[in-house]
Amino acid sequence: MAQAIAQLLKMKEIELEIFSPIHEIRHPLLNEKGIDLYLKRDDLIHPIISGNKWRKLKYTLLKARDEKQDHLVTFGGAYSNHLLATAAAAAQFGFKATGIVRGEEVTNDHLFLCSLYGMNLLFVDRESYRDKPSLFTRYFSNDANAFFIDEGGSSPEGAQGCSELMDELMHNYNHIFCACGTGTTAAGIINGINNNYLETEFHAIPVFKNGSFIANEIDKYLLKPSVYQLHTDYHFGGYAKTTPQLIGFIQQFVATTGILIDPVYTGKMLYAIFDLAGKNYFKRGSKILAIHTGGTWGLLGMKDKFLPFADK
Repeated sequence: MAQAIAQLLKMKEIELEIFSPIHEIRHPLLNEKGIDLYLKRDDLIHPIISGNKWRKLKYTLLKARDEKQDHLVTFGGAYSNHLLATAAAAAQFGFKATGIVRGEEVTNDHLFLCSLYGMNLLFVDRESYRDKPSLFTRYFSNDANAFFIDEGGSSPEGAQGCSELMDELMHNYNHIFCACGTGTTAAGIINGINNNYLETEFHAIPVFKNGSFIANEIDKYLLKPSVYQLHTDYHFGGYAKTTPQLIGFIQQFVATTGILIDPVYTGKMLYAIFDLAGKNYFKRGSKILAIHTGGTWGLLGMKDKFLPFADK
């Protein structure tokens, strides 16, 4: 019975159509500054494979299937949304999956769900983790079915999937904002802007400290040289770092909009937009589109940051 179900899953086509709605965000500051802010709700694409994770995996999975490799091998930290999304996608579309996890062996909600989806987890020390191709060779050189997926889904295929986000837009925007981790999503959006001949200014919000390096990561996936804005002052201490100011902003945003946002990516991006608006960065009448890249499962790994608010 189990074999029959597995075979049926392997025959299932990978879904090609992805679409997410756009919701307007209302706030007194936006009214005061004469700005219209809209949120592209990629977090609603899928309950687990949400946001840019699904977009980055789409053509990657198609490539694996075309090359007849049904064992997905990828990388991430213990709270990686990419690991969780890959585990769920593998289960849904009939792949085997292995996640190589950075650091000592731990248990948490993310890894529990990864295991529940059937992903095998390998924990490696942080020094070895730096060289992912070597890790892939060490463990899977004898597995002809193993398919390498870089951390965060970073790849030309990932950028291709993210570029299609711009195909879905029905209106014009003066500014488009997105948080940046690997730069793949940003590069894809810029390519999509160019492909659709959109007259809009793109803004990248790196989530790492000293995030100017992300420009090199974005540029390597661009189909042609492009001008964009990089705002490096909204990292709040670095990747997965927070401050009471950021946590307070997220708590208020969620409570007043009903939209969950995470402190690692989307929370920092939206904070940046509101901060820039308060500093009169945007002209009156500007229309801004912010991309919600999912990642709300990341809240599970940062619950302690919100406890002072939860106790009140």
